[in-house]
This record gives sequence, C-alpha cells and structure tokens, in this order.
Amino acid sequence: MELGNISKPTYGPGPEAPGSSTPGVVTMAHGFLRLVQPNPLPIGLINFGQSESEFRQEDIRELLLYELGFLVCAAIGVLLIILVPLLGCCFCCCRC
Repeated sequence: MELGNISKPTYGPGPEAPGSSTPGVVTMAHGFLRLVQPNPLPIGLINFGQSESEFRQEDIRELLLYELGFLVCAAIGVLLIILVPLLGCCFCCCRC
C-alpha cells in the first residue's frame, strides 16, 4: 500500500452528488410546481410581529392570490377523494 507524500498531500476534486435515477419524474414534478406556483413569495407582506387586526384586506388578497394554485389543487383533490368512491359505489350497486 502506497501512502504517497504525507507531509504535502494532494487532494482530488472530492465526491460528486449522485445523479437522479428518475430524471423524467423530477422534471415533471418541477414543471408541475412551476405551473401551480409561478410567482415568488411576497415576503414584504409577511411580518410575524403584527397582530391579525393589522393585516389589510389588500395584503390578505395578495397572499390568497399567491396561494391560488395550491388552493385549486387542494379543491380538486378533495373533490376526487369524495367523487371517486361515490361513483365506484354507484357503478357497483347500480349495474344497469
């Protein structure tokens, strides 16, 4: 086993981060997130020192507009969670 020069070692570039084994899924997830939330978070509206009464209607409206994509996705998800079992039950019970 060769140790090399111990007093003046030479260092390599080091380990690299492993590449993703599913680049298609990663690309699809990032595309979905860019579609749902294209705008950056309005950090100027968020002040944790304020009480709830100090929020203006415009601030609340802008934050809801920022979260609109996530709210629509959540509403569609809740609808699917309710409608899919209901429709499955109807197809099973009413096989006309």
